[in-house]
Amino acid sequence: MKKNKSWLLVIGSFLILGGIGLISYDYYSNMKLNNQEEQAIEEFYSIEEIEEDIIEEPQKVEEVKEQVKINYIAVLKIPKINLERGLVDPNSYLNNVNYNLEILDESAMPDQKNGNVIIAGHSGSARISFFRNLNKLVIGDEVFIDYKNNTYKYKVVDIYDIEKTGTAEIIRTKNKSTLTLITCRHNTNKQIVVICEQV
Repeated sequence: MKKNKSWLLVIGSFLILGGIGLISYDYYSNMKLNNQEEQAIEEFYSIEEIEEDIIEEPQKVEEVKEQVKINYIAVLKIPKINLERGLVDPNSYLNNVNYNLEILDESAMPDQKNGNVIIAGHSGSARISFFRNLNKLVIGDEVFIDYKNNTYKYKVVDIYDIEKTGTAEIIRTKNKSTLTLITCRHNTNKQIVVICEQV
């Protein structure tokens, strides 16, 4: 009987240590990714400053970009929900909701007149749930996109829910430059669509 108890104690100890090890590994991996992403945002702004300083030498800008592992082309900022997130080129494998915020195929870019920038992201509690607080936005809140040395300012003008079917009906004013943010309403079969107009 004592032998069985000691074996159970040993096995239990290994299981507890293994669990602590897995949790620690996950925590430090996420911390490392967060630090890399924060550094990539800083480098995005540094590259914009370099581009302004050395417009006559574009090869230097490309040399700096090659040194950046995560190459952001823009940064989305939503002050109300404390979100500042880099956006990658739509052709990058990282342009996927399972890695980052995703610029959808149908999307325009902020500098396109009367275009619609469409960005999707996960809600929930995972590390990649960058739109977890999107449901806290209200009409009138401000959203910004830094892109090609310009800051584009938007205001939320409409928020509505749709059924989660894999497609989203976007209701917007066609003769205005807009930004559409889409995420799932957590623990439901609905999606939230946030329409913002450029100001």
